[in-house]
Order: sequence, then structure tokens, then C-alpha cells
Amino acid sequence: MAAYTAIDDPSVYFQTKLYTGNDSSRAITFDGNTDMQPDWSWFKARSEAYNHAAFDSVRGVQKLIRPNQTTAEETHSTTLTAFGSNGFSLGGGDAFTNANNVTYASWHWKAGTSFTNDASSTGIGSIDSAGSVNQDAGFSIISFAGASAVSTVAHGLGVAPKMMIFKNRSDADHWGVYHQSLGSNAAMYLNLSGAVDGTLWNNTAPTTSVFTVQNNSAVNGSGNNIIAYCFAEKQGYSKFGSYTGNANNDGPYIHLGFKPAFLVIKQSSSERNWIMMDAKRSPFNIVTKYMKGNSSSAEETYNYVDFLSNGFKCRDSDTGANASGGTYIYYAFAENPFVTSSGVPATAR
Repeated sequence: MAAYTAIDDPSVYFQTKLYTGNDSSRAITFDGNTDMQPDWSWFKARSEAYNHAAFDSVRGVQKLIRPNQTTAEETHSTTLTAFGSNGFSLGGGDAFTNANNVTYASWHWKAGTSFTNDASSTGIGSIDSAGSVNQDAGFSIISFAGASAVSTVAHGLGVAPKMMIFKNRSDADHWGVYHQSLGSNAAMYLNLSGAVDGTLWNNTAPTTSVFTVQNNSAVNGSGNNIIAYCFAEKQGYSKFGSYTGNANNDGPYIHLGFKPAFLVIKQSSSERNWIMMDAKRSPFNIVTKYMKGNSSSAEETYNYVDFLSNGFKCRDSDTGANASGGTYIYYAFAENPFVTSSGVPATAR
């Protein structure tokens, strides 16, 4: 029998950290089971309507991009100043990450292995790529210079990614999202509430070695530097799927194979917000605290879902997560696998 999971401790690869800003330079330590040096960090003020902010180790600290806006990459010297061996360091006084008395949520993923691909030498892809990869966790951060034609780019995962998020660092453009549930002829935009839009992928699904991007400035294009966050699905740790709502307080149950630590839901069939939830901000069911991934709005409260030992269940008829007949995509990362590789089950909340 195959193991239930290859990742018994998800905090090796993903952690949520909550804190309150103090307007001073500081180091913040994670509180997961295992020390983790992050490679992608995403911050959002909970108590104020400040923009989201994302950083990664490939572009370097202080290089900020805003997931809820089209803005090109910016340099902010007082935001994220270091990726620590078990946490991160912040400067003082920047509203994105450390304003005085403002509460923040932050989400962090581990990659960690340097990656480069010379396409002409390896024969993999049509343009060069580089970044940081973690095949065990199914996560890679890939940087590449866009081209003026449909292009293929090595992603380093060794298996086909199930979800990818792209941002043009050089110019103001949308955040293109590939999700396996939408297929290769459809895209969504992380910074918008809109439904499925036209394709960015040349109607070509990613393979075990490359992804395909059209000559579109959101994901490619001559003169543009692009960053891509690529995710493969890992049993007991991550899941990228879809479901159909029923507008019932006894809503659909979605099996993940793990207890969620972090969950994002977006209706793909209509114009709705990206709903971001985590187990730290809502430690008990019903999970009520959420933020909008496409908006600067402060944290809000609604009875969206329960986090269960092996998935999640919609608990309200609100259109944000459970409209009748509505199609929703989601992505989720684990707090605990439903059953560890040694057979130990997760406990309920």
C-alpha cells in the first residue's frame, strides 16, 4: 500500500505567521514544528486597508510586488530585509509589513535549491530560466526574460505543475494564474475578481519539464522580466482542485487528504473575490476570518467553511464560496496530513 503522505511535517515547507507591527527593525521567528528558511513570503495587514506585499529569494529581499495590484516590482528598503534560518527580518515604519500597532498575517513557502537551465545547451525549453526549486514540496520560483513569441520555459519540478502564478516584474500588468481545473485554454488573474478569461498558455498544458506561455506581457514578451511561482500537487501536503456550490448551509465537502493550514477559494464562473483563510487566524471552526487576495481591504469575518482533519466543508450559502451551481477553484496547504506515513491520524479541530 502506498504511503498516505511523503510529508509528515508540513511546517518544513509552509508556515503562517501572525504578528503586530512595531515600527522598528526586528527579527521574527516562526512557531512551527520545524525551523524553516522561507523563499517566498506574502504579507497582508489585517487591521488596516494596506496593499498585499510579496517577496522571494530569487529576486532578493526588499524587492516588493503587490499581489492585489498590477504595479511593477519596487524596492522598499524598510520592508523585508532578510530571510532568516527560521523566520524573517523587517525594517521599521513601512505599512506593507511593520507599521506600529497594525496586525499582520504572513504566509511563507520553502524552495531552497538553486536552479538554472540553459535552453540551448540542455534542449529543454526555448528560453533560459533560473530560480529556486523544492521537488519534495512541489514548489519552484522561476525567473526568465520574456521573448517576442510563444515560449517554453523549464520549471524544475520534475512533474507537471498543477498551478502557476506569474507576474511581469518590469511593467504594470496583471498576475496571470494557471490552474489545472481551468484547463490549458483558460486563465484567471490574481489581482482581479473577474471570472475565467482568455488563455495565456497557447492551449498547452505544462509538462514534467516545461510550461508554455504566449506572447502576452502578463506572462512573456520581449523586454519583460517575469517571475513565476509553480506548484505541483503533493499527497498529504498540497491540493489544487475545484468544486460546485449548492447555496446550502450544509455545503459541499471537499476532500484534501489533510487538515488545511491555508486555503484560498475563487469562483471561476463569475466575478467574485479571492478568499484567503488560514488556521492561525481562525483556530476553531467555523473559519470566519478572511482577506481578499485581490483587494487591499482589511480582514473581514464571514462563516465560510470548516477546516476538517481531511479537507474542508462549506458552511454558508454566500456566493463567495458556495453559490448554487457556481464553479470554484481552490488551492490549499496542510497543517497536518490526514494520516502520517507511519499511520498516525490527524486530530479534528
